[in-house]
Amino acid sequence: MVRLPLTPTDVERGQRLGALLREARGERSMLDIALDAGLSPETLRKIESGRVATPAFSTIAAIAEVLGLSLDQVWATISPARRDTAPSGERLRERLVS
Repeated sequence: MVRLPLTPTDVERGQRLGALLREARGERSMLDIALDAGLSPETLRKIESGRVATPAFSTIAAIAEVLGLSLDQVWATISPARRDTAPSGERLRERLVS
């Protein structure tokens, strides 16, 4: 299977996804989150750093579940079309805590 090169939009979306996951993880260890989601810590590290900009949907869903994020929250944050309405870091923190 040949993978197409990532577009700048894909790269930006991957960076936003990584930032969201890092923030949602907070002080919890990457190892604990990865294992609870059924992933290797290396995979989670690559996603959080943006090196894997387009992880599989099932991977995102597993991580989101462990972090207590809805897929709607994830999409609102990473979607370029809705970036204006994506939660800021402070608003996201409030939403995650409540």
